[in-house]
Amino acid sequence: MRVLIIEDNADIASNIGDYCETRGWTADYAMDGLVGLHLAGTEPFDVIVLDLGLPALDGLELCRQLRARGRIETPVLMLTARDTLDDKLEGFRSGADDYLVKPFALQELAARVEALARRRRGSAGVLRVADLELDPGSLIARRAGQRLDLTPVGLRILRRLMEDSPNVITRSDLEEAVWKGEPPDEATLRSHIYHLRQAIDRPFSKPLLHTVHGIGYRLAADED
Repeated sequence: MRVLIIEDNADIASNIGDYCETRGWTADYAMDGLVGLHLAGTEPFDVIVLDLGLPALDGLELCRQLRARGRIETPVLMLTARDTLDDKLEGFRSGADDYLVKPFALQELAARVEALARRRRGSAGVLRVADLELDPGSLIARRAGQRLDLTPVGLRILRRLMEDSPNVITRSDLEEAVWKGEPPDEATLRSHIYHLRQAIDRPFSKPLLHTVHGIGYRLAADED
């Protein structure tokens, strides 16, 4: 997951970014509203963490301009020290999706970011893990913008792994999801996993499909 942190307090931004990276996410930073607006409008992010009080362009106006562009629907988690109901309503009216009052626990921030990312994946229909995406409707999979050539079984396996990412899927659960009541032998599943890995990982520098020995498989941007 890629998170844009727009926060002018360097210590707060660093703490959030460091915590994001411990979870295997990629954090990008902007220290003022104008830079944040530019990055949010030109780069793909899963969630934007946006401070309300920013130099150059405040968080409310940044969010309004972002939503005014129409096509930019990246979820926004707004951070602020203002905790009145009117302040929160103003934040939602500007286009924010969630609101977190300072000071906050990093665990809560991460939980809210994950919830926003899941909500976006569900509403958009397209499944995403890092730079890998799958449209369940068209059955088109791409990584880094490059279309992938997958078999029908490979597509079913990939969909199941993406739906539960970054969790581990046991072999039996994966077999049940893909083959329903007629699971194949273990060698067949291994063969399909091998060909799926060749398609989604081999041409790229960072692997996403990981084997959890003795248990099953997981799809994630990290190996932890």
